Amino acid sequence: MFTSPTAIEAVSRIDALFDVEGGVVGQSPAARLAARQELSAPLAAAFEKWLRFERAKLSRHDDLAVAMDYMLTRWLAFIRFFDDGRICLTNNAAERALRGIALGRKSWLFAGSDRGGRRAAMMYSLIVTAKMNDVDPQAWLADVLTCIAGHRAQKLAELLPWNWQTPSAKLAA
Repeated sequence: MFTSPTAIEAVSRIDALFDVEGGVVGQSPAARLAARQELSAPLAAAFEKWLRFERAKLSRHDDLAVAMDYMLTRWLAFIRFFDDGRICLTNNAAERALRGIALGRKSWLFAGSDRGGRRAAMMYSLIVTAKMNDVDPQAWLADVLTCIAGHRAQKLAELLPWNWQTPSAKLAA
């Protein structure tokens, strides 16, 4: 199997960007943004220049040219993470979050009706929202469903996952 030196160089340049990201994981968005602008932006600019130079040498039907064209046509979207420290270099977190939906799709195919499908989607959204806020979805749903009938409408925001307190935390307060 032949591996193109151009492809190896492209992967090496991408790895350099990931190395910078590995050094800023867990830091504040402002710190990530500063590091990206200082360290990653020059790497990305050189990568784009290199891509355009190498792309000009290839036939439009070459597999590597197709991959380069894909990257270059999405370049502005790719470098968006230089403008906002909250944006990740990859969409891996989003893809992991959607994996459960893809795996469950076959099971949910027969929700009974369109209305049942909408209810399932709503429940899944609630569960994922709880998980994203580091709240145990089962404990949260059980507590909310037991107390919501007697809860004041003006204070419903207290029951949202990002505001919710465990029953033991409520007692301690």
